[in-house]
Amino acid sequence: MDDALVWAGRALRTALLTALALLFLVPFYLLVRNGLAGEEDITSPEWTFFPHEVRWGNVGELFGDPSVPFARSLLNSALIAVATTLGTLLLASLAGYGLARIPYRHANKVFHGILGTLLVPAAVTFVPSFVLVSSLGWVSTLRGLIVPTLFPAFACFVFRQYFLGFPRELEDAAQVDGLGYWRTYWLVVVPNARPVFAAVGTIVFLGAWNSFLWPLVIGQDQSAWTVQVALSSFTTAQVVRLHELFVAAAVSVLPLLLVFLCFQRWIVAGVERSGID
Repeated sequence: MDDALVWAGRALRTALLTALALLFLVPFYLLVRNGLAGEEDITSPEWTFFPHEVRWGNVGELFGDPSVPFARSLLNSALIAVATTLGTLLLASLAGYGLARIPYRHANKVFHGILGTLLVPAAVTFVPSFVLVSSLGWVSTLRGLIVPTLFPAFACFVFRQYFLGFPRELEDAAQVDGLGYWRTYWLVVVPNARPVFAAVGTIVFLGAWNSFLWPLVIGQDQSAWTVQVALSSFTTAQVVRLHELFVAAAVSVLPLLLVFLCFQRWIVAGVERSGID
């Protein structure tokens, strides 16, 4: 009887998880299905699981569209997301480690000041940031898209809280061996903090890849468009190119899936250790 209950519980759990997984995959199915369909299949009132004609040429049409440099936009988004992620991990982790470990009587005041910036709405700093970037001549450049976003207070907060709980014994052993703060951070702390680095890095990468308003304002030239700006160009007041929009959205999701699949184990461990909700 007990074995039957255990088996029934496992079967019910498996069925529930399968249903939730299929529900989660529905948006991705719609992206692929509509991306490989014609306009008539997308807008038809009679729904079919597969389009009447699978149009693989939609992918070539997307990258061959002279009005939207989608390949260039993908490259820009990749460069911006990678540079922003690496820069944020370096700066925020150094700041968090310094605030958590280096003795300084004003450390808490500095930390509270950084934390206070989380309470300031982004709309308040948007115009001053644009004026500053414009005065530096960084409009329509990768510098203007990357540099202002390199130090999010959230990342500094997460690293600081994580390093407060980091085992001091490891750092004490490094100092006994003659290592200073920098070498202790680089040789001892970073290798043992890979999960939190992966968790924060993934969040920053997703935010940089999906950012729209700042790239829209700064990337005024087509050569500086990101993938999100390119996606918005398929929907205008005159025409909506649905099949290109769907196939472009499907292509733009692929890098995010690859990042998640590659760092899934570290992301889960980092969320558990850092308390990211």
